[in-house]
Amino acid sequence: MNTRYCAQDVLRCSVCKEDPLHSYCQLCHINLCTNCIESHLSDSNKHHPVVPYQTKNNNYPPCPQHRDRHCEDFCEKCDVPVCSNCLSSGKHNRHTLSDVLQKLREKTEDLKNDLKELQDRIRPKYEEIVTDLRTQEASLDTYCAELTAAIVREGEDWHRKIDIVVNKRLSEAEEMKNKYHTALSKHEKDVRDTASEIEQSILDLEKMLDSNDAFLISVYESRNTEFRSFPPRVLVTVPIFTSPRDNKEQLDQLFGSLSGSDVKTDENGYTMEEPEIPTSPPFKPLLNQPRTTVCINIGQTWPNSVACLGDDKVWTCGYDNSIRLYNLQNRLLKSLQTKSGKIPGDIALMRSGELVYTDPQARGINKVKNKKIKEMVRFKGWMPFNVCSTFSDDLLVSMCSVDYSESKVVRFSDFTETQTVQFNNDGTPLYSPGFGKYITENRNLDICVSDGNAMAVVVVSRAGKLRFRYTGHPSSATGPFTPRGIAADGQSQILVADINNHCVYVLDSDGALLRKMCQITSPYGICVDSRDNLYVIEWNQPSMGMVRKIQYM
Repeated sequence: MNTRYCAQDVLRCSVCKEDPLHSYCQLCHINLCTNCIESHLSDSNKHHPVVPYQTKNNNYPPCPQHRDRHCEDFCEKCDVPVCSNCLSSGKHNRHTLSDVLQKLREKTEDLKNDLKELQDRIRPKYEEIVTDLRTQEASLDTYCAELTAAIVREGEDWHRKIDIVVNKRLSEAEEMKNKYHTALSKHEKDVRDTASEIEQSILDLEKMLDSNDAFLISVYESRNTEFRSFPPRVLVTVPIFTSPRDNKEQLDQLFGSLSGSDVKTDENGYTMEEPEIPTSPPFKPLLNQPRTTVCINIGQTWPNSVACLGDDKVWTCGYDNSIRLYNLQNRLLKSLQTKSGKIPGDIALMRSGELVYTDPQARGINKVKNKKIKEMVRFKGWMPFNVCSTFSDDLLVSMCSVDYSESKVVRFSDFTETQTVQFNNDGTPLYSPGFGKYITENRNLDICVSDGNAMAVVVVSRAGKLRFRYTGHPSSATGPFTPRGIAADGQSQILVADINNHCVYVLDSDGALLRKMCQITSPYGICVDSRDNLYVIEWNQPSMGMVRKIQYM
C-alpha cells in the first residue's frame, strides 16, 4: 500500500510533494520542507516570512474585541474578522463565514490593484487634466490679446468719435477674460485638491502595505470609484468681434460687439483609456493529473517549433525548409517553403493571424501574408533564431552574433527595433553565447527566455531588468536541466519543456515550481492556446514527430 495516500501519512511539502513539511510561508501560504526553503527564499522571495509550521497560526490577526484570541474566520455580512468568542456571542448567527486568511489575501490583492490603478492610471490622468486646463488658460490669454488688438484697430479707424464705445468694448473684453480666468483657476484648484487626495491615498496604501497590518487591511475601503469620477471639462466659448460699417449714427451698436460667451462643463469630457493589456482571467487551478486530449503525427524532420492558430490549428516547423499547418484531426491543411530554401529558426503568429518566421542563415525575419512571403528585416553581423509575439503585437527575437560569441533579445514594433536586452546592471551578459533560446512574454509583460546552453530560464522585466533565473529543482529532476520550448498561460504561469528529463515544468510568475508534467517524450517546442491548453512537440524520432495537446488546468 502506498503510504502517501494513507490517512495517517505525514503532511508533505507543497512544492516538491515528496518530503515532510517543516516550515510555512506566511505570505504565500504554502508548506515547505527543509530542502525547499532555500529555493523558495531565493531572488524575489527572499524577504518572505517563513516560520516553523507549528507557529503558522500566528499569522491569524488578533481579534479587536477579544485580545487574547485570533480571528480564524471572516463574517461576510458584517465584513469583519471574527474569533471563536465572537461566534459564540451569537452576533454572527446564520451569517456566512469564510477563511480569514483567504479574505485577507483577497483584500490585499484589491489593495494592490487600487494602488497600481492610482499610480499608473488615475494620477497620470489628473496630471493630464491639469495640463489641459493650463493650456486653455495660455490659449485664452493669446486669443484675448488678438481680440484686444482687433478692437483697438477698429477704434483707430473710427478715431475720437468712438473712443467711448472703444473703451466700453475693452472693458467688456477685460471683464470676460477675468471671468474665464476665475472659472478656470477655480476648476484647476478643485482638480489639484482631488489630485492631492489621491497622492495622500497612495501614501496611505503604501504605508498600509508596508505595515502588513492585517486588521487595517481587512477594514480597508477603496476610494478608487470616487476618484474614477473625473471632473467635468471646462469649455470656454470665445466671442467673435464683428464690425458693421454701413451706418455711423449709433456708435454703440455699429462699432461692433462681442458674441455670446460662457463657461460651462462637459460631464463626459475626460475619460480614462482602458489598458491595452488584457486583465487576468479568473483563477484556474492545476489538474492533479494532466491528460492528453489530441495527438497529431506530423511526420516532419526533427520538428522543434509549434504555434497555435486559434484553438483548432497549429503551425509547425523543423529541420527542413517547410512550415506546415495542421488541424486537430491530424490533417495537413497547408505547407509552404521558406523564401531562401533554408531551415527556419522559429515561428510565431501576430494578432492578425499572420505567420512570422526567422531565417538564421539568411539573417532575416519574414512575414507570410496571402501565401506570399516578404522579408521584413535583414541583419548584419547577427542571426535571428527564436521569436514570439507580445500582447502589444510586438515581436521579441532572440539573436546571436555570426561568430556565436554574443546573444541578445531585441524587441520590434512594426518591424522596427525599439529595445535591446543583453546585459545585466553590472554589465555581465544576461544570456549565454550561441543560439537555442526560446522566448515568450507573460501577462506581467516579463520577457522569459529558455537558455539551453546555460541550462536556465532567464526572466527580465518589461524594462529589461533581471527578475530571476530558474535552474531546475533537484528533487524534480533525474538529470541535468535542459530547457527548450517556453510558453506562458493566462495565469502568468511559465511553462518550460525539459527535453532531458522528459517533462514540462509549470512555474509561477516569480519562478517557484508549481507542477511537473511527466511522461512526455523528449518535449521540445511548446505553446498555449487561448483556453490554456498546452501543445507539445515530442522530439523522439527524426521523422515521426508528434504534437500532443494536453489539458493541465
